[in-house]
Amino acid sequence: MSSSAANFAQPAILRRLGRTFCFWDWRNGEFVAPLRIDIRSRKYVMACAFFASLNNVLLGYDVGVMSGAVLFIQQDLNITEVQTEVLIGSLSIISLFGSLAGGRTSDSIGRKWTMALAALVFQTGAAVMAVAPSFEVLMIGRTFAGIGIGLGVMIAPVYIAEISPTVARGFLTSFPEIFINLGILLGYVSNYAFSGLSVHISWRIMLAVGILPSVFIGFALCVIPESPRWLVLKGQVDRAREVLMKTNERDDEAEERLAEIQLAAAKTEGGEERPVWRELLSPSPAVRKMLIVGFGIQCFQQITGIDATVYYSPEILKEAGIQDETKLLAATVAVGITKTLFILIATFMIDSVGRKPLLYVSTIGMTLCLFSLSFTLTFLGQGTLGIALALLFVCGNVAFFSIGMGPVCWVLTSEIFPLRLRAQASALGAVGNRVCSGLVAMSFLSVSRAITVGGTFFVFSLVSALSVVFVYMLVPETSGKSLEQIELMFQGGMEMKGAEVELGDAERLVRKDQEF
Repeated sequence: MSSSAANFAQPAILRRLGRTFCFWDWRNGEFVAPLRIDIRSRKYVMACAFFASLNNVLLGYDVGVMSGAVLFIQQDLNITEVQTEVLIGSLSIISLFGSLAGGRTSDSIGRKWTMALAALVFQTGAAVMAVAPSFEVLMIGRTFAGIGIGLGVMIAPVYIAEISPTVARGFLTSFPEIFINLGILLGYVSNYAFSGLSVHISWRIMLAVGILPSVFIGFALCVIPESPRWLVLKGQVDRAREVLMKTNERDDEAEERLAEIQLAAAKTEGGEERPVWRELLSPSPAVRKMLIVGFGIQCFQQITGIDATVYYSPEILKEAGIQDETKLLAATVAVGITKTLFILIATFMIDSVGRKPLLYVSTIGMTLCLFSLSFTLTFLGQGTLGIALALLFVCGNVAFFSIGMGPVCWVLTSEIFPLRLRAQASALGAVGNRVCSGLVAMSFLSVSRAITVGGTFFVFSLVSALSVVFVYMLVPETSGKSLEQIELMFQGGMEMKGAEVELGDAERLVRKDQEF
């Protein structure tokens, strides 16, 4: 490594001064190496990330809207508590089939058209749910919606990671999590807005509104290009070069990135690698490390109980003492605003602070909030103080989740796997995420009846404490590395624990008066 690169021995903080970006040199204590960035190319990449993330609004909206809509569905269709758990939790279980299919589908028809397919399938499901006359028909619609969400959730981070420049990959790859949170907030607001309608009509309108975000996917297809890495895999090098010319500042930078992608793709084309699923099921040591990190972080994201907090926030706050339905739904809006606000904060910190520090703050903060919520619900009763503290700790839990575990989970999964495995390995991680989400959502009411709501959140706090250990022991820092460098890191070619951070294409963009 060059002597100048050695100055970047710690994760860099990026400062923008007009059109100039500078990195913080931790060794010398100053901003150095001005980095000229073409703002137009960054706007283009941001637009691609924006439109690619629209499908994630669907997942967020379903999570948010179902927390309130189920109150009216119970009254209108006379469904039981068990049916309520199945209705809420089944979407996550069903979505795993969409995620599993998404890996092969995106490798076959492309990342872009997989997003279109996801939107179409979800629209079908949402329409069926909105007119459902019975629980059985409602579940048919739920099945279509779940498959569509599974497709959309796994492909957006993969697409964004493959199209983003290294210096902004964490920022851009966190867009899907932002849109999930915007969807949750939209769902909460929809619940509150339509709660005054008749029981028969209110929940149908709540669910039908979910069709609207997917309509914009059609417009998105006219704007976003195909992933350059997928194009290279399909032998469409000229089209890949055109995309890279738009997403990178200089022609030589685009050519260098294209060469890296072609080198990674050549292994598969040259027959050096085993079939994808065989390699995932019987992995090499390097791939095994990737799977443990990717699959593990996805599972921990859900088994710490975030979906229970969001789906059942009215039940939790009712346990704390809020009985009026309108007040319950209004309180959930506060939860949604908090969650969305902190994911926006995380988005601007994920590349400068790094993935791992945010995970530390997130997991430790969640552990404290979950334990405090458990204590409040168990010992403080249903008085004014109990209500205030319960709402505070629910908001605190979603805030700490959104500052780290929420966005970083998807960023890591999309960037740690090599090109030949990325789509299907990310799909496998999404499957773990959805299975854990479904198990938590489908069992929360039953477990709460058995050990109380407070006891359930005490269990979540213990699991969250384990996630702190997992992050410390196994999760590497990937900030500032190109996707190809991250692959090398897991293969042992770079230090795993991040004592030295390569800046990849960021370093190649540095312009200084002297040669490196």
